[in-house]
This record gives sequence, structure tokens and C-alpha cells, in this order.
Amino acid sequence: MKILVPVKRAIDYNVKVRVKTDNSGVDLANVKMSMNPFDEIAIEEAVRLKEKGVASEIIAISIGPAQVQETLRTALAVGADRAIRIQTDVPTDLGGVEPLAVAKCLKAIVEKENPDLVIMGKQSIDDDSNQTGQMLAALLGWPQATFASELNISESKDSAEVTREIDGGLETLGVKLPAVVTTDLRLNEPRYASLPNIMKAKKKPLDDISAEELGVSFEPRLKILNVSPPPVREAGIKVDSVDSLIDKLKNEAKVI
Repeated sequence: MKILVPVKRAIDYNVKVRVKTDNSGVDLANVKMSMNPFDEIAIEEAVRLKEKGVASEIIAISIGPAQVQETLRTALAVGADRAIRIQTDVPTDLGGVEPLAVAKCLKAIVEKENPDLVIMGKQSIDDDSNQTGQMLAALLGWPQATFASELNISESKDSAEVTREIDGGLETLGVKLPAVVTTDLRLNEPRYASLPNIMKAKKKPLDDISAEELGVSFEPRLKILNVSPPPVREAGIKVDSVDSLIDKLKNEAKVI
């Protein structure tokens, strides 16, 4: 079984995001970049399937400039066998490569590589679109199972059971393979890449493909008009009694 795992280079989740002074976008100067956390979960799940003997090959793929090679090398160090970078100078952060263009690129790679399963993060933490997995499944005509909190592959490797968290509890879906699965936070806990594996990752193959080769245009369909930080949170106050709290909630906050 071959598994394809898309990964994205995004602002590290520990970084406090700054907005540019002209409100045109997010200030990325001297900002730490890391693999999108949901994609880390996707890579981890693929590696676990390989360790169980279910998967035979894991391919990591990313879109972006030369810097995304660092993200791909991280995926290789965790356990991916090889990597593919789709070259573009278009920024991949908020307002850059849009989900539909990403899905079209992935569709072209899927048709070339013929994987049995695509595992990807349910969304990236920069634009929070939560669209690429669904769009890819639609373009391919494949089954999809989103927000996976548990993934089990059948012994025959022709189907999968995906448990997902919904408002009413847990829902289990059965899908025929090949399929697209998007990962949620509780699917697993990603491992750290060990130093020996980081060194080995430098020797693993990483191929570059241009967007032109895939016949995909990154021409944006949306335009960001303004980016602004959220309003500063006001300081709280202490009250001396329950009656005082109820009075303020009713007459000042007007929430009850």
C-alpha cells in the first residue's frame, strides 16, 4: 500500500502572529515556520501504518519555494520514504496558494503516483480553510472521511473504517480504498524526529516538479482586502457576591 501525505509549511503554532503595519497581511519577517500540526498527525498516522506492515511506501508532498524542503525533510526524518516539492514562488501562507489550486496539484500527483490512500491534515492553522481534502476527493471521485480520530485498514487493504467525532458523539464510516482521509487532533500524538533519522533524511530522495508541468495555475480567485488583529481583550473584574455577579451579567453585559 502506498500512502500520499501532503504537508504545509506554516507559522509555528507557538508564535504570536503579527499583522503588517499597512494591514495588508501577516508579517512573516523573522518568524519561526514549522510543519502544520494537523499534517504532523497525518505523517505520524502513515508511519504507524507502515510500522504495522499495512503500508509499504509513504510519499510526502508540499507546495512552495525552496524553504519548504525543510518541512519535507522533517517528514522524511519522521518516517516518509521520499518527498515531492511542487515549485512556486507564490507565498503559501494566508492569501497565497488557494485550496482549489492545491487540490488540483495533488490530483495531478495522485494520478501520477497512484497511491492507495491520501492522509492529510483537516486544515492548516494559517488560513483555516478546511477545504483541500474535500476538494481533492471531489476532483478524484474518491470516497472521503474527514476529521478522523481513529483509522483502521482492513486485512485485505481494500477498505478502511474511520471514526470521527461529531456533536452527538462518535461516528464510524466505512470507505472503499483508494480514499482521502483528513486528520483531527485526537487521531494520534506525533513523535519527534531522532537525530540519526534527521541525518538519514538528508539522503532520502526529494524531487522538484513545477506547477507548469502539472498544468495548474496559481492565479488567485480571492483577494484579501484587509487583515487586522483581534481587539485587545479588556481586563476582568472581581465581584464580592453572587448577587453582584448576576446583576452585572444582567444589566451591564446583558447576557442573561
